Amino acid sequence: MAVQLWETLKEAIVVYTGLSPSTFFTVLTLLLAVYYVVSGLFGAPPDRHRPRHIEEEEMPPLRPPVQLGEITAEELKAYDGNDPDKPLLMAIKGQIYDVSQSRMFYGPGGPYALFAGKDASRALAKMSFEDKDLTGDISGLGPFELDALQDWEYKFMSKYVKVGTVKSEVPVAESESTAEPSETTSRDIDSAAAAAVKSDETPSNTDAVKETPSNTDADKEE
Repeated sequence: MAVQLWETLKEAIVVYTGLSPSTFFTVLTLLLAVYYVVSGLFGAPPDRHRPRHIEEEEMPPLRPPVQLGEITAEELKAYDGNDPDKPLLMAIKGQIYDVSQSRMFYGPGGPYALFAGKDASRALAKMSFEDKDLTGDISGLGPFELDALQDWEYKFMSKYVKVGTVKSEVPVAESESTAEPSETTSRDIDSAAAAAVKSDETPSNTDAVKETPSNTDADKEE
């Protein structure tokens, strides 16, 4: 059976290639040798064939998120990824999230690196990369922009850990407490002025009463 197959193969080689079986196999061997030489010169670098577990060992493990509490926008800038000893943070609508696991996107050199270390709510809502939009002020945004910002917030809430909040730069309570003393002072001034007027009027009435008896005595003398 094997001999018959070999004979059939030799006949097919002669018919389809016009070469003898020995010549055909010689040419085939040379082609394979050339292929291996060329693939060795222009093939993929050796790193491509490195075991996966070796690559995982070389990547530094992510540190657990650290709760920062309430910090200012200026303090948040220190967490833009340029310091490898600090986490990579980003804020949306005043809420700070640890985005260290997405350093390829928000870290130095990433497509969204300019958002790191900032409250980029306005820029995310408008999908803007301009410096003037890198702020947490979302006043004046349209409904579609607010919806886009809401989608970003949901994404961050589901994917990243919240580690703090951005301190408001306008202390409302302090301005109200400053306004109250001014109102009280004005009321005190009005009360003092009214008391002064009454005190001025009281002596004049008393003098009028004193003058009346003197006139009565004059009548008696007449």
